This record gives sequence, C-alpha cells and structure tokens, in this order.
Amino acid sequence: MSASTPTDLSRYGWLAVAAAAATIALKTGAWWITGSVGLLADAAESVVNLVAAIVALIALKVAARPADKNHHFGHSKAEYFSSAIEGILIFVAAASIIVLAIERLLRPQELAELGIGMAISVVASVINGSVAAVLLRAGRRHRSITLRADGQHLLTDVWTSAGVLVGIALVWLTGWQWLDPVVAIAVGINILVTGYGLVKESTAGLMDVSLPKEDNQRLLAILDAHSRPGEVEFHAVRTRESGARQFMEMHMLVPGAWSVTRGHDAMEDLIAVINEEFPDLRVTGHLEPIEDPRSYEDMHL
Repeated sequence: MSASTPTDLSRYGWLAVAAAAATIALKTGAWWITGSVGLLADAAESVVNLVAAIVALIALKVAARPADKNHHFGHSKAEYFSSAIEGILIFVAAASIIVLAIERLLRPQELAELGIGMAISVVASVINGSVAAVLLRAGRRHRSITLRADGQHLLTDVWTSAGVLVGIALVWLTGWQWLDPVVAIAVGINILVTGYGLVKESTAGLMDVSLPKEDNQRLLAILDAHSRPGEVEFHAVRTRESGARQFMEMHMLVPGAWSVTRGHDAMEDLIAVINEEFPDLRVTGHLEPIEDPRSYEDMHL
C-alpha cells in the first residue's frame, strides 16, 4: 500500500481570500460610481467568493491533518463540505442577483460614469482570472476539489464580469437602460449552473464515488497483465475517491499450496507496479486460496 502525508494547501486558500477581498473593494466601488445593477450583481458574487474562500481555507487546513485515532482514513473529505457550502452560497447569491435585476428592470435607472466603472471592473477581472488559473492548476496537480471549486468559481466570476461589461457597453452605446438588468439576470442564471455543478460533485464525493472511468480501466488492465488463469486471479476490485486521496481494494486468488511469504511477495510486487503509475493510490489487497469455493462468495462486491 502507499499512503503519503496529506499536503497542506492552505497557502492557496489565503491567496483566494486576498483576491476576493480585493475584488469586492474594486467592484463595489465600480457599482457605487455607476449605479449599475449588473456591477452590483458582480460585486455580490465577489462577497460569496470571500465567504467561500474562507470556508475553503478552513477545509484545506482540516484536510491536511493526518489520520488519528478517531479518523483512521484521514480528514480529506472535509474538502467536499467546503465545495457543497460554496455551491449553496452561489445559489443564494444568484437568487439575490435575479431579484435585484427584476426590480431594476421594472424601475429603470440612469447609469453614470460608465467608463470609470468598466475600467475598475476590468482590473478586478484580471485579478480573478490570474488567481483562478493558479487555483485550477494546483487543484489538478493535488487532486483537490476545494481548489478546483474555488478556481472554477473565480473563473465563472471572470465570465460574469465580461457579460456585465458587455451589457454596460451596450447601454453606453444604445442608451437602452433595460439591457443592464437583463444581463444581470443572465449572470444570475449562469451562477446557478455553477452552483449546481459544485453541489453535484461534492455530493458524489461524499457518496464514495469511484475513480474516473479511464483510471479504473487502466487498473483492471494492470491486473489482467498479472493474471494467470487457474493460478493467479482477481475479483472484488473497488476504487473510491476521498478528497485528494484515492483508494483501491482487491482480492487476489492464488494456489492454496503457496506459502504466506510467496503470496505476500506477489501481492507487494503487484502493488508496487500499480503505485508506479498511481503513486498516491492506497492499495489494499486480500489473499484467498483459488481452490476454496468460499473465495468466490464475495466476488461481486
């Protein structure tokens, strides 16, 4: 088996907190100057970003804790709670944005100082886009759903800002004030989709979803390469993900006449081959005599 010490990724959490605080200040200023409900919607999402970043920071700290007497498999599932909370917060923010936009659609308001407001929003988007790229890259490298969720949220915020800026630019060019709230409603719907995706992924993780299909197929191919019909066979192969950690279980059937040492060595050699390709995968194997009928009672686990 392979079990590496959990990596402390909280430095990325602090980066997300700093980015959220900076963009809140910038976007709130842009809304204050222009009076645009689209920019208000954009600023509201940045508030959600800040709350989510704080929750993510806490989750990353908890997930980095090693296994203890009460948590034998570590604390990595804490990341799923962070992702779920962020998804719920996104739903709340989106609903608020849509309500505000509908109210503004019914009661149009003249926008002011659009050029300055747009410039400020662009600066905030550059900050969000840069931090999102860092978080997504780190999330893929460390298989962290928390970092990926935060990165995706910030990236969505960039596209949100882009949509808002397009709406404001159209208002500026055409004078049609209703375009601003219409764009804000579209932004709210887009945010709802993002929130649904985060909640769906976090729920799957809490339900012990298996490794991706391509990884499972590769693992089965490795086992097939080490199988010898009638001498070495495998069944009850299962995998699961728990935050950044991955687990695999399997039953290895060998001749009953083999010594414990020979069976153990064969198992360890196979696990070493698996870990060459999947270095962070914790593999647990169970040896069974291939001639014993009881060995096949659990083959469909």
